[in-house]
Amino acid sequence: MLLDEDPASLISQCTKNFKYDGDRDSLLRISDSLSTLSTFRTSHLSTLQTTLAKLTRTHQTLSSQHNLTLSAHNPTDHASEILRLDTQKFKIAKQASDLDIEGERLGSELERLTGVLQELDAEGVEGGERDREPADDATVLKLKVYRGLGIEVEVDETTGLYKRAVVRNRERGDVHVVSIDGKFERNFYTDYFWRTM
Repeated sequence: MLLDEDPASLISQCTKNFKYDGDRDSLLRISDSLSTLSTFRTSHLSTLQTTLAKLTRTHQTLSSQHNLTLSAHNPTDHASEILRLDTQKFKIAKQASDLDIEGERLGSELERLTGVLQELDAEGVEGGERDREPADDATVLKLKVYRGLGIEVEVDETTGLYKRAVVRNRERGDVHVVSIDGKFERNFYTDYFWRTM
């Protein structure tokens, strides 16, 4: 016989000499890792498939809503609505402009009436103080005559001379403001006042 010993014992001794216990443990660990990785990949793939199915349903819903919106949209109605809103915007802008102009006119009228009120308050209830000198009374009489004719005259407080006149023509509805600065003779101003009245 070739071998004096039992082949099984020889193989057993031979395998003990190789020390394969570490390799076997490594193979077991690798096998466990592969199993865990496979389980994780399967679970992750299932989650991704669920997410994909959900996104597909959402896409289909949004796509059907989009198609419904496009089919319900009427470009003619949209254009007519835009035109109506533009027309309304321009009407409102014109009304606002007219109201601004009217406000300015009323403001100037208020200033004029405030000036008249101040003049009337300065004159008092009796039409002014009665204890003035004769020269002042003549001036007051002249101013009353001028006012009766539609002419308001402003007197310069420093010089006592007339500096400006406002001539109103109620029939024509116009107003003329004349600066009296002494450049022209009195006849010129008199003729001008009669022509504007």
